[in-house]
Amino acid sequence: MAEVISMADVEATAMRLGIDLSEVDFDAIKLPPGEDSGIRSDDDDLLEEDNLEFESGFGNVIVVDNLPVVPPEKFEKLEGVIRKIYSQIGLIKEDGLWMPVNPETQKTLGYCFIEYNTPQEAELAREKTNGYKLDKAHIFAVNLFDDFDRFMKVPDEWAPPETKPYTPGENLQQWLTDEKARDQFVIRAGTDTEVLWNDPRQLKPELVYRRSFWTESFVQWSPLGTYLATVHRQGAAVWGGATTFNRLMRYAHLQVKLIDFSPEEKYLVTYSSHEPSNPRDTHRVVLNIFDVRTGKVMRDFKGSADEFATGGTGGVSGVSWPVFRWGGGKDDKYFARIGKNVISVYETETFTLIDKKSLKVENVMDFSWSPADPILALFVPELGGGNQPARVSLVQIPGKEELRQKNLFSVSDCKMYWQSNGDYLAVKVDRYTKTKKSTYTGFELFRIKERDIPIEVLELENKNDKIIAFAWEPKGHRFAVIHGDSPRPDVSFYSMRSAHNTGRVSKLMTIKGKQANALYWSPTGRFIILAGLKGFNGQLEFYNVDELETMATAEHFMATDIEWDPTGRYVATSVTSVHEMENGFNIWSFNGKLLYRIPRDHFFQFLWRPRPPSFLTAEKEDEIAKNLKKYSKKYETEDQGVSMLLSEQDREKRKMLQEEWERWVLEWKRLHEEEKAYRQMLRDGEASDEEEEYEAKEVEVEEVLDVKEEVVSYEFEQE
Repeated sequence: MAEVISMADVEATAMRLGIDLSEVDFDAIKLPPGEDSGIRSDDDDLLEEDNLEFESGFGNVIVVDNLPVVPPEKFEKLEGVIRKIYSQIGLIKEDGLWMPVNPETQKTLGYCFIEYNTPQEAELAREKTNGYKLDKAHIFAVNLFDDFDRFMKVPDEWAPPETKPYTPGENLQQWLTDEKARDQFVIRAGTDTEVLWNDPRQLKPELVYRRSFWTESFVQWSPLGTYLATVHRQGAAVWGGATTFNRLMRYAHLQVKLIDFSPEEKYLVTYSSHEPSNPRDTHRVVLNIFDVRTGKVMRDFKGSADEFATGGTGGVSGVSWPVFRWGGGKDDKYFARIGKNVISVYETETFTLIDKKSLKVENVMDFSWSPADPILALFVPELGGGNQPARVSLVQIPGKEELRQKNLFSVSDCKMYWQSNGDYLAVKVDRYTKTKKSTYTGFELFRIKERDIPIEVLELENKNDKIIAFAWEPKGHRFAVIHGDSPRPDVSFYSMRSAHNTGRVSKLMTIKGKQANALYWSPTGRFIILAGLKGFNGQLEFYNVDELETMATAEHFMATDIEWDPTGRYVATSVTSVHEMENGFNIWSFNGKLLYRIPRDHFFQFLWRPRPPSFLTAEKEDEIAKNLKKYSKKYETEDQGVSMLLSEQDREKRKMLQEEWERWVLEWKRLHEEEKAYRQMLRDGEASDEEEEYEAKEVEVEEVLDVKEEVVSYEFEQE
């Protein structure tokens, strides 16, 4: 590769050759075709990707056979039907539909050619429409145009296939074997995306991989941390590997805007929204569900934005996101979406509706899956002006059996919160007062794993308090609530167990007047951050819920995001480009010690790499916790080694600075000695540097040590 020289060197060379750079038209300089002077363009990689999508040849052309043979007067109608069918799958090129005609009869020949923009769209069209039944007499036979050439080259005699030696792929979990037990994270800043190790012992991150223009909008880890997904105008891609991030699979979906993985990383949902041709129509939505490993489309969904806008917390173009919610515990067995008066539950064995029909629920507004079991929680608001109460129902899948139902009266709104193990469900219920002029809030607490699923009602001491935030302790039995009025609401902690009765909720503590509006539990429980974001400008309080005491208070000014690492050892706070100033991120210990700061301009994303669940049993984890001192000796030795290394580095640095100082002093002494004669000349031969030329004089200084005032009495003799 050619050596890259600086602009200063270019200017120096131009001056030596007598060239005036101001008169040079750089735009007029053209390299010979195919010549790059050994310098690779930053855009080459993007162009390579595009070439893979829009490759030359006939890979993007399909042949549709068994069409009706029609005369010229029906030609336009048949073409319209075919175009309608195949334009739903992808974008047909201009003049990309051609039906040959018999020159003698002027009738069609019963087949046509369709040209798409990409080979992926052509392959999808072949897969989706081969065997499509237009009517009883016309069942489509669809092939890729390139297949005909391949079929013609099939030899007449059979030959055994060539056996290729097995070459194992890279270990996609290699990062979990890090000897220092470090975690990785990804950041996006400016045009760069970087994957880094969090190295708190060295008080800095360590670069793993950096790439410019890696994504066109955002990046996203898969739920178990195996893949890093990127988004492009042609579709999505996933990357991974042991030492470098290689592209593992691509998923063709034009103008994709959002993606979502299934919990076990088996499937990837991609979403796009397209402007309607008629301004009065809504956006057209396309959703594809891909098999992550093979890249095959398992199921697609198309329709207007209105069809996908029910429920959820909002997305783009009025569509709730995620459209599909995955549930049922492990194995990615079920996914569901909400529609008008229905919940459609699909199973991934056939990607069809369970029992071939949706679950009908009149006026259903929201639903959520248990994180651990195939149980749906449904919320239905009041109907008939309050004559029919609102209700929350728990429904078992796949049998669609109702396990529990709770009627709720005078309800204005309802939110559902599952505990991470699926042991509890909290339903926050906002109710109208009798006058209907205001609302108050309470909680319905479902004990899912107990017999008959008992329900407890919890109301705050001041039931008129506004609920600002709610969060369950991960894998635990406690929860936290921020309630009251800004700017200093209260924070209360509750437990689903009490000292004498495991079936009763009990309050542990209320701490008054906190500048907090968000709750962030450690993924291992026990510790929580009470955060004041937005209007509170990044106030942080690190709280130990076991001891019910504050460990530290801090501030990350203007912080927009907070995220615990998957082990609960460290916390990242960041300021994204929502703000124009203070962009970058800070890494903290779990107990609130600031470890290091990394400023970055135009900072967009910070994401810890998730870890898969531990293979250790609960009993083994308890054993490790009890014998932590024995296990920790190894790591204490390592920490001591790192500390000694850092101390040695500090000593080396101090020694280097001292030597640099001594060299500087010696240099000035040398210059001083060289200029001695010159100084004598300036002073008419006086040896001003000689010590005996200076006179030492003793000066006496009087100093008052103390002042004392006494009152003396005088006696006068009286004459």
